[in-house]
Amino acid sequence: MSNAQPLGTVRLSVDLMGGDHGPSVTLPACRSFLDRQPQAELILVGTEAALAPARQWPRTTCVVASEVVTMEDAVEIALRKKRDSSMRVAISQVKPQGDAGGAEPAAPAAHACVSAGNTGALMAVARYVLKTLDGIDRPAIATVMPNQTDGYTTVLDLGANVDCTAEHLLQFALMGSALVSATQDKARPTVGLLNIGEEAIKGSEVIKEAGERLRAAHAAGLLNFHGNVEGNDIFKGTTDVVVCDGFVGNVLLKTSEGLAAMLSQFIKQEFTRNTYSKLAALVALPVLNHFKRRVDHRRYNGAALMGLRGLVFKSHGSADAYAFEHALRRAHDAARNRLLEQVQTGIASAMAQSAA
Repeated sequence: MSNAQPLGTVRLSVDLMGGDHGPSVTLPACRSFLDRQPQAELILVGTEAALAPARQWPRTTCVVASEVVTMEDAVEIALRKKRDSSMRVAISQVKPQGDAGGAEPAAPAAHACVSAGNTGALMAVARYVLKTLDGIDRPAIATVMPNQTDGYTTVLDLGANVDCTAEHLLQFALMGSALVSATQDKARPTVGLLNIGEEAIKGSEVIKEAGERLRAAHAAGLLNFHGNVEGNDIFKGTTDVVVCDGFVGNVLLKTSEGLAAMLSQFIKQEFTRNTYSKLAALVALPVLNHFKRRVDHRRYNGAALMGLRGLVFKSHGSADAYAFEHALRRAHDAARNRLLEQVQTGIASAMAQSAA
């Protein structure tokens, strides 16, 4: 874990136009976030009309973008045709700005970027604008899921990479470990490799090779590898981090969100069934409400695009203001605790170890 002191003032750039709802959601979320975070600053990126209500806000800079990446736009359109999109301009705020007159470029305008836009477009544009860190072949999408320990399990990759090599999975483990260290104040978070069983001999050839690399990294002190874990271990909280390829991770994410929505709907239905159900539900209301809050996926909104030369966080496209504010909070915490520096340190150590 990094010994660097947390940042004081954190500046976030926000793509106001992204997602299914655009400014009708992002603007109220940004205002609420500013009210709750008196040391935070925002760089809001959007059209002239979208920015108008925020012109007089405190600790806010408005940047005009003439184009918008829609949820239906192909990656090619976002990357090559819409070069002045709110998404691209917002991401550019976390890129070092030009030349400071010396060996190092000037500091970026923002410490992290948040967008609810098209996931494929966001990943492609972020990778093009920011580039990947040395030692990282592919960025990964990471988010947290609630577990039985009343804490969270960080899972990656959640859809950026369908086909992964053993080396990619090792890189995901290093990045996920750094993410948990930065955001949950854990010096040596445990890492699990998602598999069909706990035994080292199980799984595909890629998974078995990844296990060998992770055990070697553990022996070298680069991470704290627990071993193979199964799907139910994510919700048990067996490890702090779980790594998998993007195909499995995306299916897992969508399934868990669907289950949470089904349980929430079930709780609502119990209040309307019959008199007995209503009375039973009223007695259990505190427990039901606590459970509903724990599994509410909006509270875990904000997936980090790991492995880039800048912090970018992806909000659900369908997020409401409550959920989008949580994505802002997650980006704020990561930037404040210098996540990017911790990832760079972890990857550099791994590269040095492999070269030795």
